[in-house]
Amino acid sequence: MNDKAPFLTAIPVMQQLTSHGYEAYFVGGAVRDYLMARPINDIDMTTSATPDEIEALFDHTIPIGKEHGTINVVWQGDNYEITTFRTEGAYIDHRRPSEVYFVRDLYQDVERRDFTINAIAMDAQFNILDHFNGQQDIATKIIRTVGDPRERFDEDALRILRGLRFKSQLGFTIDATTYDAMVEKTADISHLAIERIMVELEKLLAGNYVSETFSTLQDLHIWDYLPYFKEMPMERIHITEPVTLPQFLAIVMRQSEHHINTKQLKRSNDEIRHAQRLLQALEQAPTLTSKTELRQFVYDFGDSICRELLDMQALLETNAISQPSKLIFNAETVSEIWQTLAITHLQQLAINGKVLMQTFDKKAGPWIKDALRRAECAVVQQQVTNTEQEIIEWVKGNVEIP
Repeated sequence: MNDKAPFLTAIPVMQQLTSHGYEAYFVGGAVRDYLMARPINDIDMTTSATPDEIEALFDHTIPIGKEHGTINVVWQGDNYEITTFRTEGAYIDHRRPSEVYFVRDLYQDVERRDFTINAIAMDAQFNILDHFNGQQDIATKIIRTVGDPRERFDEDALRILRGLRFKSQLGFTIDATTYDAMVEKTADISHLAIERIMVELEKLLAGNYVSETFSTLQDLHIWDYLPYFKEMPMERIHITEPVTLPQFLAIVMRQSEHHINTKQLKRSNDEIRHAQRLLQALEQAPTLTSKTELRQFVYDFGDSICRELLDMQALLETNAISQPSKLIFNAETVSEIWQTLAITHLQQLAINGKVLMQTFDKKAGPWIKDALRRAECAVVQQQVTNTEQEIIEWVKGNVEIP
């Protein structure tokens, strides 16, 4: 059943344009997903009205990309991106047009789009305008460029990765002529901003059909043209099921002999830290041989990292990354340990550095960190109860204070 609901709230916005004599349509991924009865994310609209004309018709607008024809219309608390029909001048560096021209004709707008399945328009009455047989390509599950694929990829090499991303998300086959042009133009990816590449790569890795798509990435030698990855042994990486970007990076780093600076990827610090934490867990996990060691591991890495490792088991095996015995490291045991931990992070320890300095009448120094870590582990291992007095007694008997 095709869900019209996401479009219904946007139709009054469209009618505001059409009632003033302008053409307006839904276009792009939302129309494609509607026709495929898939979940619909962002709804994009396109119109014959110029950005100034759009602004004149609505009380609350944000000129987010006015020079490129995009106005954000705020309507009843929701944001809608509306873009003027446009055509583009020559592209620079295979990634951005030198100029954008506003036009009044829908055909001129959709003929500059990337793939036929994304070039279908739909009006407020749910009538379809399909100038490039996109519906037929949806029916036969084909990814094909609008017009000459070499021209489309010449204009913006990111379309090569977008095509692969759609393959991974939809399970479609890439049309032979389109694929040949991808082979020919792959090197142009080196001109792209890494931020744009990473957005597509993240979506591609999460796709249900990532297994066959990842093989295509390898066949196209795409990694040879990407910062960071070109220095990694990507031929050793096999992705056979959907993964998050941090999980993927952790596997890549685990397979590499040397450290390459992840700053090149221009991703958030949180994301990179998550990948590095997973990597540490991957490195440490194979050394686990007892429940005592597992208890410390579960405390040190936390419940969610442990669950991620368990979810990644099949993928780790595929990549010949060694893992601890399933008798020791399994969902049931991890869950049981996590629920019975006396503390789950250092802040919950009943003592701190200040207490230690007062107790031993000593100035701050490296000894504090060492003593706290020893006490923390003792509490985790149930060697001592988490109360200030008991921990102090334990430290006196077990830690050499310099």
